[in-house]
Amino acid sequence: MNSKELSDIMVLGMQEKKAEDIVKLDLRKVKNAVADFFIICSGNSDTQLDAIADSIEKEAKERAGETPWHREGKENREWILLDYVTVVAHVFKRERREFFALEELWGDAIITEVDSDVSLKTL
Repeated sequence: MNSKELSDIMVLGMQEKKAEDIVKLDLRKVKNAVADFFIICSGNSDTQLDAIADSIEKEAKERAGETPWHREGKENREWILLDYVTVVAHVFKRERREFFALEELWGDAIITEVDSDVSLKTL
């Protein structure tokens, strides 16, 4: 499984729980990038953030046999990070996402906005 395929599966996990403002940052050509892809989305409540993170993990495990190398933020539920080494998912509460502005920090990345309603079930 390559990092592009894994990133698509992680997007599916976000879509399954109605994540909003999903973007994929392709960092493969960015010097000193820490991963190949960042996948970023927003949720509106603690419950939704938990559900999105759980869905990402479920889809990655079932479709790719992958589990996160590292995870953090489940306790405070403002920014949940799931690190799969080559792909990192960031699940934010809207206010936190605006504050940290990861899309701006990685401005050299190729940024793709993903329709929250599109399903990737054909993967």
